[in-house]
Amino acid sequence: MMKSYFPEGFLWGGALAANQAEGAWDVDGKGMSVADVAKFKPDISKEDYISQWHVSSEDVKEAMRTDDIVYYPKRRGNDFYHRYKEDLALFKEMGFKTLRISIGWTRIFPNGIEEKPNQKGLDFYRNVLEEMNRLDIEPLVTLSHYEMPLYLVNEYDGWVGREVVDSFVHFSKIVVDEYKDLVKYWLTFNEIDSVFRHPFTTVGVLEDKYDNKQKAEEAIYQALHHQFVASSLITEYIHIVQPNGQVGAMLTKRMTYPETCNPEDVLLAQKENRENSFYADVQVFGEYPTFIKNEWEEKGFNITFAEGDEEIIKNHTVDFLSFSYYMSMVASVHADEREKVGGNLTTGVKNPYLETSDWGWQIDPRGLRISLVDLYDRYRIPLFIVENGIGAKDTVEEDGSIQDDYRIGYFQSHFKAMNEAIKDGVEIMGYTSWGCTDFISASTSQMEKRYGFIYVDIDDYGKGTYDRIKKKSFYWYKDVIGTNGASLYQ
Repeated sequence: MMKSYFPEGFLWGGALAANQAEGAWDVDGKGMSVADVAKFKPDISKEDYISQWHVSSEDVKEAMRTDDIVYYPKRRGNDFYHRYKEDLALFKEMGFKTLRISIGWTRIFPNGIEEKPNQKGLDFYRNVLEEMNRLDIEPLVTLSHYEMPLYLVNEYDGWVGREVVDSFVHFSKIVVDEYKDLVKYWLTFNEIDSVFRHPFTTVGVLEDKYDNKQKAEEAIYQALHHQFVASSLITEYIHIVQPNGQVGAMLTKRMTYPETCNPEDVLLAQKENRENSFYADVQVFGEYPTFIKNEWEEKGFNITFAEGDEEIIKNHTVDFLSFSYYMSMVASVHADEREKVGGNLTTGVKNPYLETSDWGWQIDPRGLRISLVDLYDRYRIPLFIVENGIGAKDTVEEDGSIQDDYRIGYFQSHFKAMNEAIKDGVEIMGYTSWGCTDFISASTSQMEKRYGFIYVDIDDYGKGTYDRIKKKSFYWYKDVIGTNGASLYQ
């Protein structure tokens, strides 16, 4: 039997986002966020999931005119806002050492510009965090997880406006001051590399406000720069006021293979992998890679840096690197002639050596091992896998059970890949599965696409009891955590 290499104190757990789980979108003074614009479109094809994330100005106006929660399902979530104690008790039963949550910016500052915070919002997260501490579940808190105030989108073109840096830093300082006695691990921006996949959700950019695609791209880079600055400023603040606090960057790890050993394919895959690494490079190394600045020059982009921006980014880098990993992709110079697959709002050439999920995401545990080794060799700082999982259709059997062996198989293969990476010398702090309970899918705004170890009785239209039901994977993951990974090899 192979030895388990997971270190003592490994942070096993799960992850959720306020905008997908909490619901209560207009309760206790909460303002509208970009998540409240996300629509469920029942008849949309898998190919169109990507296009629906490029939100238009009219989409925003339409959302602001309605209080609908059927076709705007992130407004209802899975009701974590009212059921957090029940959910946390289930996580404790599973043995969670950590739970990743996010702070809904508009619960604290409804429009993002207020001087004083909304006390009811602060009280909610204090209650959640105190309950986690009581249960010995270490909080891992994301400050911005696709939840920016809609007001800032309309008033400042989102993060394109420099004013938003100050708004975010003010919000973050309030949050850190309020919870620094309860939280040790912080993440600044969720999947900061997603700016071009869904610019509205990530940085509040409405592309139709710009004359052409090139102008929109320039604006997105400007918004991204402002997020880098804001991330460094709040990293500096945490390091000052909370000496034991640790701050991580968070990106989507998009492992891309060349289709063949044709140097053109290899070069194309290298280009995509370098572009993926760029976002972590800035936050870990403290500077922009030369190839990005060269790209700006070639395209005639004028990205405004305020005085001192480069010094701020250089001097205040992160302590660890966290990332999501769901799949790998394939790059080919003959992509137009190849069968395509998609996932996590990206598309690529189908890999004939891999299986795919119900939603066409390629399942590649070896890619996780490769990614871990590559990231650690590149950055030499601790890594934290904070999103990983499989969206699938679950069936409740007549006896009330959910026999999700496919989910168990997915996690088992990925956990073994993590173990191999640790054996390879990679320092991994912990692992939080995506969607410890079922909640609204980020990419499709569905409930049918389920990620959790715990089934939540809601359908795509919000109908159901909202009851929580333990799946077979619940008990399996409990054993993995309880044995610190040794049960994987029994």
